[in-house]
Amino acid sequence: MHKWMLSLLWVLLIPAALAEDRIATDDSEVSVYPIRHGTLVLGWKKTTIYIDPVGGADLFKEMAPADLVLVTDIHGDHFDAPTLAAVATGKTRIIAPQAVYEKMPAGLKEITSTLANGKSTRQGGITVEAIPMYNLTKERLRFHTKGRGNGYVVTLGGKRFYISGDTEDVPEMRSLKDIEVAFVCMNLPYTMDVKQAARGVLIFRPRIVYPYHYRGQGGTKSDLEMFRALIGDDQPIEVRLRDWYTE
Repeated sequence: MHKWMLSLLWVLLIPAALAEDRIATDDSEVSVYPIRHGTLVLGWKKTTIYIDPVGGADLFKEMAPADLVLVTDIHGDHFDAPTLAAVATGKTRIIAPQAVYEKMPAGLKEITSTLANGKSTRQGGITVEAIPMYNLTKERLRFHTKGRGNGYVVTLGGKRFYISGDTEDVPEMRSLKDIEVAFVCMNLPYTMDVKQAARGVLIFRPRIVYPYHYRGQGGTKSDLEMFRALIGDDQPIEVRLRDWYTE
């Protein structure tokens, strides 16, 4: 690899519990905290956003309280009502698909707004867009049906952050524009393999991509080195590898 590419394609593998990345925006920095599997936290100015908080409140004890929570889907690695209730405070607002809302207890419903695929909303000056996430491959169609779950694009400081949720490289992903940072899933048999993920990323071309949600059936982890190689050294796409599975 050329030396100049080392600064462009930053590939570190460090424990999630120690990781805090900072992304420059047009207005302050965004802090990125990988938590576990499909769960992460974004911090921007005085706003803290939890994405798919599951696994109990202890995972978030070092995080600032959640101002906004985004839930992508009904499955237990994305939606856990006890964890949501534990991390929610009097100021927390939740955005979720209708299918998730229908499974919530009354107390969570009171602080939740539903958002359908293709729609957007503003919460505290932050724009959130719901991006369809679903399966395309015949043998995987049963896992994620179109319209049930949401990926999200969150605009912070003028920069667009894409959270894929559980999806394959669907047309709605491929058509994304001006994505600064993308969190892209890749685990079989539930979402897509690394080749599909790389193919989608090379089409919508985020500036930075984090593979996440990459452990599949039987605990098998996707080959992140293959993903990095498929993106290639000749692309202006920075691949950031983090260990989302410290247990």
